[in-house]
Amino acid sequence: MATKKNYGDVLAFIQIVKEGSFSRAAATMGLSTSALSHSIRTLEGRLGVRLLTRTTRSVSTTEAGERFYQRVAPHFEEIERELESVREQREKPSGTVRITTAEHAANSIIWHKLAKILPQYPDITVEVTVDFARTDIAAERFDAGVRLGDELDKDMIAVRIGPDQRIAVVGSPEYFEKHAQPTSPKALTEHNCINLRLPTHGGLLPWVFDEDGREFTVKVSGQWVYNSVSPIVRAAVAGQGLAYLPEDTVLDHIEAGRLIRVLDNWCDPYTGYHLYYPSRKQASGAFPIILEALRHKPES
Repeated sequence: MATKKNYGDVLAFIQIVKEGSFSRAAATMGLSTSALSHSIRTLEGRLGVRLLTRTTRSVSTTEAGERFYQRVAPHFEEIERELESVREQREKPSGTVRITTAEHAANSIIWHKLAKILPQYPDITVEVTVDFARTDIAAERFDAGVRLGDELDKDMIAVRIGPDQRIAVVGSPEYFEKHAQPTSPKALTEHNCINLRLPTHGGLLPWVFDEDGREFTVKVSGQWVYNSVSPIVRAAVAGQGLAYLPEDTVLDHIEAGRLIRVLDNWCDPYTGYHLYYPSRKQASGAFPIILEALRHKPES
C-alpha cells in the first residue's frame, strides 16, 4: 500500500525559490524561518540530494534543486489555477437547471421571475419542459418540478413560488349579446364552452367550482378544444365561447372590456404553485440562485 505523502515541504521549497529568500517565503506562507528550514531538511532527506545552497546573504538552488524546481513547480501552479477556477465558479454560479412545469406556471411565474435575473448570470442555463403529467423528476433527471400546493409528494422539499390562484369564467361582450350570462355553473351546459385538452393525460380539464366549501364538477362541451391556454384566450376574445382559465391570463382583457367575467362567486381561491425537488443535496451551483429567484415573497 502506498504511503500517504505530505507535500507541504515541496510547496515550501517552491516558495523559497520564487522568493529567493527563506525570510520572505516564511512571511508569504505565514510560517517561521525555522519551520521552513525544517521542511527543506525533511525534503532533502526524503530525496537524498541537496536542493538549496544557503549563505548568510542569499539562497540558491543546486543543480539537482534547479532541475527538481523546473519539473515540479509547473504542476503545482496548474493545481493552484484549477483551485482558483473552482473558487471563481463558486462566486460565479454556473450550470443547467432543468424544470418540468405546466404551461401556466411556465408563463406566469418562471418566465416572469427568471427573465429578470438570468442576465446577471450568463453561465446559468434554465431548461423548462412544459408537461401536465405528474412527472417523476428523479427518473426523468429533472432538478425540480412545479405543481399546485395540494398536489405535492410528501417526500419532496417544496418551496412556494406563487400566490394563491383563482379561476375566471369569461366570455366576450359579443358572445353575451347572443347568449344570456349563466347564473350558476349548471347553466354552462347550455353554452358553447372552449375546452382545454391536457396533452399528457389526453382528457379535458374539468371545470371545477365551489359551493359552501364543497367542490363539484360541471361537464361542458363546445366547438373548440385546444391543448394550450393562449389560443383559448384568443378564441374567447373573438366571441367563440366561454373559457375557464386562471384569472391572471385574462385580467387585462377583463379590465379592457374585451372579456366579461361570470360565476365569480363559485370560483374560490386555491393553493398556488410550489417548486418541489428531492431532499438530496443539489450539486449545481446554479440551483440555489434559481430557487431564491422563484421563491414567493408576499407583498407587505
